[in-house]
Amino acid sequence: MPAISPTNARLLLEKLAGVFVPISTPFSGDEAVDYDALLFNLARYAESGVLGYLALGSNGENRSLTEEEKLRVLSTIVRHKGSGQVAMACATYDAQRDTELFLKQAADLGADFGLVLSPGYFRKQMTDDVLFRYFSTLADTSPIPLLIYNAPAFCGVTVSPALAGRLAAHPGIVGMKDSAASGIEQFLGFESDTFHVLAGSANFLFPAMRGGSVGGTVSLANSFPSIVMELFRYGQAGDEARGVPLQARVTRINKTISGPYGPAGVKAAMNLGGYNGGIPRRPLLPLTAAQVEEMRRVLVEEGILE
Repeated sequence: MPAISPTNARLLLEKLAGVFVPISTPFSGDEAVDYDALLFNLARYAESGVLGYLALGSNGENRSLTEEEKLRVLSTIVRHKGSGQVAMACATYDAQRDTELFLKQAADLGADFGLVLSPGYFRKQMTDDVLFRYFSTLADTSPIPLLIYNAPAFCGVTVSPALAGRLAAHPGIVGMKDSAASGIEQFLGFESDTFHVLAGSANFLFPAMRGGSVGGTVSLANSFPSIVMELFRYGQAGDEARGVPLQARVTRINKTISGPYGPAGVKAAMNLGGYNGGIPRRPLLPLTAAQVEEMRRVLVEEGILE
């Protein structure tokens, strides 16, 4: 791999060291994408201190969008992000040609990075060698730097530490987002000037940062970015005295929102927190009134809502 200059290493770190909102795609009552609601949310997030956005991830209900909607959502996020904010575009395709096309389109729209999920339909054939060829040849041709997305809960494929180590040596692969329950610590040893490991859940943001992670892409930032930013700052400072108890509180809050409900819970929490979450698109069900009230009760008890 060609040596990276100190300047380029610093710029890469500046673009990945922070909190990313895995931004929700708001839908109106008829399940149409509500672009005005998305603009409202972006304007508020721009004032929250978050570094940037992951567009079209699981919270964005990627698989429920048409290709035209995906590109318009991404374009909206890129064009209306705050000054200095970063946009990451998520690719969740099973065919490599589709991923290649999407990455080129994302680059044309102005995305800074591509986040690529492992193909899952033929998951039994997704060996380390198959996945190495997939990710490395994508990176050979991608016009934007790539991050690996380790999310076996969504695709049924787990990125092994051995594979991550091989891919970390590719100059076009600059990091990974780990959302697996198996433990981010197995990847933190690959953290370097050219490869950064992002926590994929608020449930382990602080310990991941204490182990060397530079930040995270966490769903709780959709509804309550201020508490996530507070936890991030404690991680940066290595403040165990305040970071450990806040991590415990954040984990309880997060498990109330996305743990049992997924994107529908994130949207309900956004609505409670003053953002425009809207409803999920079918086949997902919105929360019932009773579920929303129980969520509200817990969030009031935790002091995050009045």
